[in-house]
Amino acid sequence: MNYDLIERENAVLIKNMLDFDPKHIFECGQCFRWHLEEDNSYTAIAYGKVINVKKDGCDIIFSNTDMKDFRNIWYRYFDLDRDYGEIKRELSKDPILKEAISFGQGMRILNQEPFETTISFIISANNQIPRIKKAVELISNDLGDYAGTWNGKDYFGFPSPDKLANLNENYIKDKYRVGFRAERIKEVSRLVANKEFDLNCIYNLSREEGKNLLTTLPGVGPKVSDCILLFAFDKSDAFPVDVWVKRVMEYFYLKEETNVKHIGMHGARIFGKLAGFAQQYLFYYARELNLGKEKKQVIGNR
Repeated sequence: MNYDLIERENAVLIKNMLDFDPKHIFECGQCFRWHLEEDNSYTAIAYGKVINVKKDGCDIIFSNTDMKDFRNIWYRYFDLDRDYGEIKRELSKDPILKEAISFGQGMRILNQEPFETTISFIISANNQIPRIKKAVELISNDLGDYAGTWNGKDYFGFPSPDKLANLNENYIKDKYRVGFRAERIKEVSRLVANKEFDLNCIYNLSREEGKNLLTTLPGVGPKVSDCILLFAFDKSDAFPVDVWVKRVMEYFYLKEETNVKHIGMHGARIFGKLAGFAQQYLFYYARELNLGKEKKQVIGNR
């Protein structure tokens, strides 16, 4: 993709950037390491670096970075090599998705770190977004390396698997407020730290192969595995089904209540290689509409 990039002091600006809105990106349930600033910009941490992102009219300002880090880290992280205009044109052939896309025009799927994404979505099981964000932040602040400060707030990277694996299970449970998930977090961390489970090999697997491998991990079921595949391994044919996607699929497509397995299969079938993008537009749409009776901002069993 060709962008009009301008380097400024401690910042990179993209002029006339379409298909990019920090609110749509960070608040669509795919990541938990972000903070909304008073000026409506978003500060995030990934790959040991802190960045602030602000939409200024048609321009996007990436602060606390230089051109080298922008090209080496943030270009891939924000999926800037992908033509989202083409994706939206294709998905908009479906009238329901056309409406959904209008709610989240600037959504992009982030390319996140595999281990952090795995632990984050294990924590997300039957949990609420603010509590997930808090747990991930507590883990990072306690064990992670200092990454930088922005607007008076310190940020720390997500810890390595061995640091989590070496902790007592009760410490994980109480210190990070993760409840029953503590045992799963410790065991997955141990498996990865001891090289008994190779997350990176999933890059070279199909979605189905990756799903079969991930679901051997404690705390990783079909929905959590699809989230990991979509948000860390660029498996864009994954279709995670949480409470919001379940509601929107039942309401608009299936016209009846059904199980999540059937919904996932139906979504993967009708949206094909773009299923993951369709899922994110539908997730954001359902939550903005507050579809269903429940009012809580819940991911469900992601």
